[in-house]
This record gives sequence, C-alpha cells and structure tokens, in this order.
Amino acid sequence: MLEHVAETRLPTEWGDFTLHIFKWNALEIPVLAQMKQIETFPVIRIHSSCLTGDIFHSLRCDCGLQLAVAMEQVQARGGLVIYLPQEGRGIGLTNKIKAYILQDQENLDTVEANLKMGLPSDARDYDSAGAILEFFKINQCIALTNNPAKIEAMQKSGLYVKREPLIVSSHPENEKYLNSKMEKMGHLL
Repeated sequence: MLEHVAETRLPTEWGDFTLHIFKWNALEIPVLAQMKQIETFPVIRIHSSCLTGDIFHSLRCDCGLQLAVAMEQVQARGGLVIYLPQEGRGIGLTNKIKAYILQDQENLDTVEANLKMGLPSDARDYDSAGAILEFFKINQCIALTNNPAKIEAMQKSGLYVKREPLIVSSHPENEKYLNSKMEKMGHLL
C-alpha cells in the first residue's frame, strides 16, 4: 500500500533535508529526512498536520512549536519527521474548526467538543508511519513525542522505541488544551 513517489533536497531554516513523498492509499505523506548524522538511534517525529498551528502559528495548540523543535532535533541528530495528513486528530479541518467554535461558545475542552459533535476524541491511525519506518529500515529509534498512542503504534510495528519528551512553552491560550491532552488523553507532559 505504501509507494515512494518522489524525493528532493529541501533547504530550510534548520538546514537541508531530503523531502520524500509517499502515497498511502489516496493520501500523500511528506517525510523530512536527515540521515547523515545518525549513529544508532534515529530521532523520529510522527507529526499530524495542523494548519492552524503549523502554518498560521495559532496559540490554541502546541503543534507548530513541536514541529519546529522536531525539525531542529532531526537536523542536528539525524532521523525523520513524518508529516501525517490527519488534521484535527483525524476529524478533518472543518470539524476541527467546528470544535473550536464549541470550545469558545460552551467553554468545552478539545475532547469534550469532539465528543459533543459525535466524533472520537482521537481518530488518527499510524499504520502509514509504520510502513514508512520499514521503508527506511528503521528498527530502533528515539521517538519525539508525548503521546503514548504513537509509542504503542511504533512498538506494534516491531520497533524498539526510546521516548524523548517534546515539551514546548505553554501560553494562556493553550493551557486548557494541554491539560485535556494530559488528563483525558494520557499524554506524558
């Protein structure tokens, strides 16, 4: 199901990466790779897309800051940033924005808003990330994550995983969001 369709050099503010594009069913998945510095354990960040945080630098979440730190770490230490197209924890951009509206109007947290709309608190799937790690022949890694579901998915793919927390600064706008991730989703903050 996984197809490697293109790769090119991608210069960034953190340095040069190789940008790989994979197809997984109908999805296109970009992967930033810096494989030159790796000794034993490549640094891996499985990052779900977040238009509001990654592109528009929203303060409602910590996604954009986490992506920046991950790119810096992967560039310095070697590894991959797997950028999964799973906006809003897999509920899509429109539903994510509708959840924002509920959060603002009814003082709900991110989990409560999703559930009120009849959606799961987290609908993401990491099978494609496992296939990408197999493509790169990675069988052990340092996972930059606070999400135990990502660690579990990587371990199910047969990887030996060491977790390294990915903690970024909080802001009054995202404190409730971070608390719900920790208290209701089990994130290791």
